Parts: sequence; C-alpha cells; structure tokens
Amino acid sequence: MPSTTLSKLDINNRYSYADYLLWQLEERVELIKGKIFKMSPAPGTEHQKVSRQLSLQIFQYFDKKECQAFSAPFDVRLPQKEVTADEETYTVVQPDLCVICSYEKLDEKGCLGAPDLIIEILSPGNSKKEMRDKYEVYEESGVGEYWLVNPSEKTVLIYVLNEERRFIGLQPLTEDQIARSVIFPELEINLKEVFNS
Repeated sequence: MPSTTLSKLDINNRYSYADYLLWQLEERVELIKGKIFKMSPAPGTEHQKVSRQLSLQIFQYFDKKECQAFSAPFDVRLPQKEVTADEETYTVVQPDLCVICSYEKLDEKGCLGAPDLIIEILSPGNSKKEMRDKYEVYEESGVGEYWLVNPSEKTVLIYVLNEERRFIGLQPLTEDQIARSVIFPELEINLKEVFNS
C-alpha cells in the first residue's frame, strides 16, 4: 500500500526513484542520493514574487527557442556516480527553474539527466540543502550552470561547471545589477525587477 505520510517512511533508508513513484505523500519531498529531504512548506510571498519575476524573464527569453524552461513542480532525475547505468536513479529534485536543451532527456515524468541551467530560490529552512547537498549533486551530475537566488539578501550566486567538471563561483550579484548567464550569453536578468516587484 502506498505511503501517504512522511512519518510512515524510515528517513534513514535509501530509496530509489521506483519508491518515489509509489508514494502518495501529502508533503512534497526530494530524494538526494537516495535520502528523503522534505521540501519547505508552501513558499512564502517573497519567494513567490522572486520566482514569478525570474520565470517571466526566463520563459520570455526561451520562448520559441530550442532549449525549454520548466518550473517546479517538475521532477529532475539525476544519475549518481556510485550507481551503474542500469540501476535506479537515486536523486529526484524539483528545482524552482531549469532549462533543458536536449530533447532526449525529456519524458512524461520530467527530465532524466542534468539540465543545462538550474535556478534555486532560497527559503528559510532550505538554505543548507540548496547550498551544500544540491550543490554537490548538481556538480556531480554535470549541471552546466547553477544559480542560487537569495531573496532576503537580494543576491545571486552563479556557479559554472569547468572542464574538470567542478563548479567555479562567479562574483556575487546584488539587486542593482544584471545577471548574465555564462552558457546562454544573451540571457540577461534584471535583478532590480526580480527583487523589487
């Protein structure tokens, strides 16, 4: 029988994507390296405003382009180094925004493989997960560019994957600047509009 509450699951267990598909949980969760992470409660007003402004600019930029933008809830399944290609995927995340350029990664369940760009918006209670745990899996799985948006400090941190498949951090951006993507050079986000909507 499918689990409907998180309390019925052993959070110390390692779970697969097959397990994840069977759950009918009231809470939203992500699987990072097989471990359950409860997502923050419904995002607060500031998170939603920032998300809306980012989405407007990003969806407008990618409209009618080869790459496609998606917003949460949207499952991204990331293969892990320690599992072989024929094993289950043990990481399932729901980034706030992501951009995918390879159609073969898309299916009815979401994305299988690393998006080209992932944007996460920090909320109280999820900062550690976004800044440490997700950073590690995004780097390991080959996400080309990772943005961490902090609404409370009105800053954006951008990490770009280098040739050694390691993230390199760029200079932090503040609310009065334009955020420019490295892998999509024409994508420019006016942070004043994002943080002061």
